[in-house]
Amino acid sequence: MAASASITEIRSGQQPRWHIEDGTARLEGHWTFDQLHARGAVENELRAMEAARWDITGVERFDTVGLRTLVRRWHHALPADLQCTQAQRVLLEQIVAIGDAPALPERRLVQETLIAIGEALLGPFQHVGEFIRLLGGYVLATLVIVLRPRLLPWRELSVETYRAGVTALGITALVGFLIGMVLSYLSAQQLQQYGANIFIVDFLGIAILRELGPLLCAILIAGRSGSALTARLGAMKLSQELDAMSVHGISHTLRLHWPMITALTLAIPLLTLWTDLLALAGGALAASMQLDIPFALFIDRFRDVVPVRQLFIGLGKGLLFGLSVGMVGCYFGINVQPDSTSVGTSTTKSVVAAITLVIVLDAIVAVGLSLAGR
Repeated sequence: MAASASITEIRSGQQPRWHIEDGTARLEGHWTFDQLHARGAVENELRAMEAARWDITGVERFDTVGLRTLVRRWHHALPADLQCTQAQRVLLEQIVAIGDAPALPERRLVQETLIAIGEALLGPFQHVGEFIRLLGGYVLATLVIVLRPRLLPWRELSVETYRAGVTALGITALVGFLIGMVLSYLSAQQLQQYGANIFIVDFLGIAILRELGPLLCAILIAGRSGSALTARLGAMKLSQELDAMSVHGISHTLRLHWPMITALTLAIPLLTLWTDLLALAGGALAASMQLDIPFALFIDRFRDVVPVRQLFIGLGKGLLFGLSVGMVGCYFGINVQPDSTSVGTSTTKSVVAAITLVIVLDAIVAVGLSLAGR
């Protein structure tokens, strides 16, 4: 009990205290946050107190809260005849110079919600100008190369074509073959119910050549090579390689963007043809196992019922998808911000934007060809 009483006395002795003596307000104790909070209503009592002079030399301890409490009482100006130590004066002058902390902004829920909705809806349109500028630079670079073939960056183009095309042969072959088998199995279950087994050739031929081949290939390349373009350009920007190229008078568009975009534009149609062949092989194998359709019959039927224009439509889509994936990859790469986290963020955005753009373009082309009777 005696120890508890002594602790209470010490704490009470630390509380902020003041009294007026001969018109001078003398402050004592600890003017800290915990003591002021425990004392309560300190500012109101100080504001009601009238004193000609102030003496704070008896204060044993100050913190920022205690200093600001006194400065607000003095209306943000030190009294002319303030009695204090030199250390206390320095702290008070700093508090006066800094001023009060700014008030928290008033939350306006409806306004902030409308602003957020507007930014989400209009955000994609903010990139249209820069994207068109990049496309214009690519077209101009293409015209320059056509007029001056000696400026063609053969080495860069061959390297990018190898990265985007040759190294993707394995994954596109595997995915194409498996998709062809799965599609054939699923369709065979329905065709068997109506005795229309042979029509699986028609279905697989048109679906793979016209839609699935170019679409699957473009999505795979968008996640594989499109993200790589963004990451490489972003790393070059962070390491100031792009600035070094500009200093030496080397065109970013001619040496970087044009080979990257052109390589994807050329590689995806070729990969589409490769994916079509493997997907048809997988479909023919599944049809042979599920519906007992021989390979020779599958090939003869395919040649008779699938027009060659379906192949050209798929290859044309591959060209469009390749240009789109390359443009998106380069766009997000050159817009990387100068920090390490921006590279990962831009790479993720690049993949999402490229896949979304590919699907949107595929839908537009499909609707357009349908309206044209193709």
